[in-house]
Amino acid sequence: MQSSASHAHTSATDSSHGHAHHEPGFFGKYIFSTDHKVIGIQYGVSSLLFLMFGFLLMLVMRFQLANPGKAIPVVGALLEKVLGEDMAKGGIMGGDLYNSFGAMHGTIMVFLAIVPVLFGAFGNYVTPLQIGAPDMAFPRLNMASFHCYFLGGVVMFASFFTPGGAARSGWTSYSPLASVTDLANRFDGQTYWLMGMVLLITSSLLGSVNFIATIIQLRCRGMSWMRMPFFVWAQFVTGFLLLLAFPPLEAAGLMQLMDNLFGSSFFLPQGLVVNGTALPVSGGGSPLLWQHLFWFLGHPEVYVLILPAIGIVAEVISNNIRKPLWGYKSMVYAAMSIGFLSFIVWAHHMYLTGMGTKVATFFQTTTMMISIPSVIILTALFISLWGGSIRFNSASLFALSFLPMFGIGGLTGLPLGFNASDIFLHDSYYVIGHFHYVVAPGTMFAVFAGIYYWFPKITGRHMNELLGKIHWAGSLFFMNCVFAPMFIQGFKGMSRRMSDGGTTYFGPDAGIGADPGVLGLNKMIFMCAIGLGIAQIPFIINFFSSIFAGKRTTSDNPWQATTLEWATPTPPPHGNFLQEPVAYRGPYEYSVPGAKTDFTPQGDKN
Repeated sequence: MQSSASHAHTSATDSSHGHAHHEPGFFGKYIFSTDHKVIGIQYGVSSLLFLMFGFLLMLVMRFQLANPGKAIPVVGALLEKVLGEDMAKGGIMGGDLYNSFGAMHGTIMVFLAIVPVLFGAFGNYVTPLQIGAPDMAFPRLNMASFHCYFLGGVVMFASFFTPGGAARSGWTSYSPLASVTDLANRFDGQTYWLMGMVLLITSSLLGSVNFIATIIQLRCRGMSWMRMPFFVWAQFVTGFLLLLAFPPLEAAGLMQLMDNLFGSSFFLPQGLVVNGTALPVSGGGSPLLWQHLFWFLGHPEVYVLILPAIGIVAEVISNNIRKPLWGYKSMVYAAMSIGFLSFIVWAHHMYLTGMGTKVATFFQTTTMMISIPSVIILTALFISLWGGSIRFNSASLFALSFLPMFGIGGLTGLPLGFNASDIFLHDSYYVIGHFHYVVAPGTMFAVFAGIYYWFPKITGRHMNELLGKIHWAGSLFFMNCVFAPMFIQGFKGMSRRMSDGGTTYFGPDAGIGADPGVLGLNKMIFMCAIGLGIAQIPFIINFFSSIFAGKRTTSDNPWQATTLEWATPTPPPHGNFLQEPVAYRGPYEYSVPGAKTDFTPQGDKN
């Protein structure tokens, strides 16, 4: 395998450097580029824009929860004008609009923001560099993957302007609800959602095949499996997760599309009555089948988010503690174990569907099992810190903060893995708090760490450290203030589906055990969400100002790192390397006794 990888690399390098190539025009360079670095930047810019859009949807929802029945300032009148009185009469968010924003917030953040920035942006840009490859194995497939992703995002965004607005059946789009929300208009936001998902899943499938082939075939000479950086291992396992978990949901999306448009009944049962009228469908379908197909993707999807994030954190931490990763091989085997186990835990999302105790026991057991490799990786990263000479820069602060945030997200998930406790916590704000601790202060901190870390290699300029540390401090404080109170709300029984913020059940006129503290937390969370948005302003200023006016790097390896991406010119040219790279040692040779410096690059023969 190593010889074939080396041969493939040599052939690709010869084709990259052995022939002169003309300079492409604007469209050829930035729109239809097949260069993995340009495609990585395309993914990065697009996903960060969708991330901002998803965050704005959340802010509007949090205002509604904190101030039910009040007009939304600034954008309320615009929402009424664009979406109609049925959705936002008088600038007040109605229940349907709340459901729509909730469904699209989840969809955009997971499928259009976090996964693309971790797998599409960082994966595309960094993976070929770290294995010494001149490009991805299938460059045109890579371009097609991004175009499918971008078209999927456009379709999702366009759904907001369809009659009835965007999909409003939750980001999970459970049947039969997703098939009956707008019976008068079949080509509604839900149809757009399904078409967008088909495009996004196709994009992920094309990308996953490309990553797997690239990592297997295009590793440079000397880059054996156990010399690959942990980031590459994380992308490799993630590629298999996407390849195996996404097809069932794509098939399910097409089947639900058939149910909605052509009268089939894959997920529609017999005798379905809506608003007192029996639906004219043949019936015989199973709503639970959709849940199985969705969550068979849904739980591997969690690790599609987490594994690349951990890969970034591992690179940043090892570089900034000037030590090798403790337990590197254990981390690799743990990542592979997570990849396998993630396919046999999906039904812990479905305890309330009436499954038998034996089936529930099986999924409880596998859920507890998958926590073990996760703890191994987290423990290895914590132990790595011991005795290190830690550099506290913006990248390392975000990476270090990831560890306890991900720990909180994982620990709070354990009660949801037992059906006895999940019965009480299911669909409550406890679930929202748990999942967001994994995705928001978890994966997003890894994203920021990666941006600060690789920005000098991508642009040839440093980001401002003072602005970076202000960004870190504000994000860490406000993220915890936003999500920690949700655990309290969940314990008190607040449902995640209440568009009025719980006033119906907890308000002074409810008469069923009023708890004004729960409603007060909604106001606190909203104010902290605004603070979280303000905390991103230093990052935005830092990002764009540094592109044009940041301090120029004085070296191709400003962080004194060991992996191969720092052996390329800055920024890396077409073909990446000026000469064929060779990996002579492992990826984390820091502070080697007897060495002249505290880092020994992989490509350094001496």
